Amino acid sequence: MRDFAHPRLWLAVWIAGLAGTVAVCLLPAPYMAQTPSGTDKVVHAAGYALLAVWAVWLFATRRAQWRAVAGLVALGVAIEILQGSLVPETRSMDARDVVANTLGALAGACVRFTPLAGLLQQVDRLLAR
Repeated sequence: MRDFAHPRLWLAVWIAGLAGTVAVCLLPAPYMAQTPSGTDKVVHAAGYALLAVWAVWLFATRRAQWRAVAGLVALGVAIEILQGSLVPETRSMDARDVVANTLGALAGACVRFTPLAGLLQQVDRLLAR
């Protein structure tokens, strides 16, 4: 992990995001019929992008960051499989969701190549004062 004054806090926020993603994706979704076509793919991509950005902010090495992104891709695949088997009444397995999740995770990981890569450390330093 990167050098933080509050490393447990930032890791807990990321883990809560992961847990929230799993919970939201596996709960029955009666509202899905009302969602405009394609809108959910944008939500999938944005959610996984945010999780990947947070991973880049957390982990110091390129290897750890890419492992986290690979884990997010695997999580997206696993969730889709579970949606098809655990909640088939209101959810369905959709390969397009896997594509959206993957593209979002890869896009989020690109923050590594920008000045925003150290943003969480800057916030952490401000809070530590």
